[in-house]
Amino acid sequence: MITTGLILHTYPVSRILYVSSALAPVTYTLTIFNLVLNPSIFLYNTLVSSLIRADHVQAALSIYSHILTHSSVEPNNYTYPSLFKIFGTHQWLKEGKSLHVHVLKFLGTPFDKFVQASLVNFYSRCGKVGIARYIFDEIREPDLATWNSMLSAYARNATFSLVDDTHENTSFSLEVLSLFSFMQKSLVEPNEVTLVALITACADLGSLCQGTWAHVYTVRNNLSVNCFIGTALITFYANSGRLDLSSQLFNQLAHRDAFCFNAMIRGLAIHGCGNEALGLFRKMIRMGFSPDDTTILSVMNACSHVGLVDEGRKYFESMKSVYRLEPKIEHYCCLVDLLGRAGLVEDAEEVVLSMPMKPNAILWRSLLGAARVHGYVDIGEIALRQLLELKPKTSGNYVLLSNIYAFLNRWEDVKRVRTLMKRLGIDKTPGSSIVEVNGSMHEFLSGDRSHPKVKDIYIKLEEMNKKLQEFGHLPSTRDVLFDIEDEEREEALSYHSERLAISFALLESDACVSIRIVKNLRVCVDCHSCTKLLAKIYGREIIVRDRTRFHHFKNGTCSCLDYW
Repeated sequence: MITTGLILHTYPVSRILYVSSALAPVTYTLTIFNLVLNPSIFLYNTLVSSLIRADHVQAALSIYSHILTHSSVEPNNYTYPSLFKIFGTHQWLKEGKSLHVHVLKFLGTPFDKFVQASLVNFYSRCGKVGIARYIFDEIREPDLATWNSMLSAYARNATFSLVDDTHENTSFSLEVLSLFSFMQKSLVEPNEVTLVALITACADLGSLCQGTWAHVYTVRNNLSVNCFIGTALITFYANSGRLDLSSQLFNQLAHRDAFCFNAMIRGLAIHGCGNEALGLFRKMIRMGFSPDDTTILSVMNACSHVGLVDEGRKYFESMKSVYRLEPKIEHYCCLVDLLGRAGLVEDAEEVVLSMPMKPNAILWRSLLGAARVHGYVDIGEIALRQLLELKPKTSGNYVLLSNIYAFLNRWEDVKRVRTLMKRLGIDKTPGSSIVEVNGSMHEFLSGDRSHPKVKDIYIKLEEMNKKLQEFGHLPSTRDVLFDIEDEEREEALSYHSERLAISFALLESDACVSIRIVKNLRVCVDCHSCTKLLAKIYGREIIVRDRTRFHHFKNGTCSCLDYW
C-alpha cells in the first residue's frame, strides 16, 4: 500500500488500522495513524472503535481526548456508540454521563438513532432503567438490538435472588412482558437474546403460561436452544414450580456448560432437594467443569434448606482449599443462614463477628431472623442495633425483633417496638402474592379489596376459614405485630395475601390445576399450617414460592417438611 500510494487515501488506511489494532501492538497502530496528515473524523472514529474492539480502552479514550483538544475535526454520530458500549460494559456511570453531555454539545437534539440506541444500552447496563426507558421512548423505530437492550435491562433488574433478603420489584418483569407485546406489534422479529430476556422475566414472575409460550415460540421458529436459552428455561421452569420440566430440559440439552449446571443445582436447592443438588454438583465435577462462586453458593443453599450443616460448612471451606475461590459476602450470608436455621445461632454470630469484610444488612438480618426463630433475644437485639445503623427505615427488622418478644410472651416489649416504629414513621411492608389463573397474573396485598371480584373472594375466604376450624386449626397469632386483640389478630391472619390468592384461584381455576403463588415475604407459620390443610380440604396442590424457597403443599403436607 505504501509503494502504490494507497496509504495516502483515507479508506485503505482505515482498513490497515482496523487489522493492525487486532494483530499488532497498539504502538504500531498509533504509528501508522500518526503518519496521516490531517486525518478526517472518519479515520479517528475507525481508530477509536478498532482500539476498543481490541480492548485497548485507555488508548481509545486518549484518541477521543485528542479529538476534543488538538484536532481540527469535531465528533459526529459515529464517534459515540463504541465509547458508550465500553462505558456500559465497565459500568462507568459518572464518565458516561459526561460523555452524554458531549453528545448534546456536539450533536444537539434530536440525534442519530444509533447514538440513542447506544445510550439506552449504556444506561441499562449501569442499572439506570428509568433513564434508559425515557431515551428508548424517544426512538421512532427501534431496531432489534435496541429492543433487546431495553428488555434485557428490565430482566436484569428483576431477577429472583436466593440470598438477598429484600424483595425485588416485580414491576420490572411485568414491563418486560408489556414491552415485548409492543415489540410484536412493531413487526420486529425477536431473536435468542429477546427470548432470554422474556423467559427470565417469566421466571421472576413464576408465569408458567407466558414462559411456556416463549419456549414453544423458540422451537417453532427454529431458534437455537443454546446454553443461554437453555439456562434461562431451566431457571424459568424451576422458578415456576415445575422442577420436573426443568430437569427434563437439562437432560435433553445437547451442550451443557457450567451455567446450565448452576441453574439446575439452584433449581434443586430452592425446591428443597438438597441431596439431589449435591449429587448433581459431584457429577458436574466428574465431567470436568470447574465450579465458580455461584456454583458453591447454590450448593450451600441446598444444604441450608434441608439442614445439612456439616456438608454446607465443608463446601464453604473448600472454596479456598480446593477450588481457589475467595468467599464473597454472599457466601458468608449463606453460611450464617445455614447455621441459623439449624439453631446454631451463637456459631452464626461468631461467623458474622469474625469474617474478613464488614457485615452488611443482609447478614445482620439473617442473624436476626435466626434469633427470632430460636428465641435468642440478646443476639437479636445486637443484630437489630447494627441494622438500625445500616437500614434505619426497613420495617422488617423491627418486625423480626417484635416477633422474638412475642415468641417469649414479652408483650410489653412488642408494644415498645410498635411504638418506636410509629414514632419513626415506619410502616410494616405489606405482604404481596401473585397468582396466575388462566394465563393472567393477579396480585393481592394483605387485606386487599381492590380486585373486581372482591365480594366473591371474601365469601370464599369465609368458607375456607370455616373449613379450617372444622379441621381443628388454631391460628398462631404470635407473629402478628399489631397491638390488637387476639380475635382481631386471627382476622388479620386470615386476610394475608396468599390466603386471598388461594381464594381467588379456588374460585376461578379448574379443579385439576395446581395453584401457583409467588409471595414477596417468607411464609408465616400460620399461613404455612393453613395452606397444608387447605391443600388437603380442597384436594388441590398449592405451590408457593416465597422469597427464599418453594413450598409444595399436597395432601396435608409440605415439601419443606416444616423446615424453612
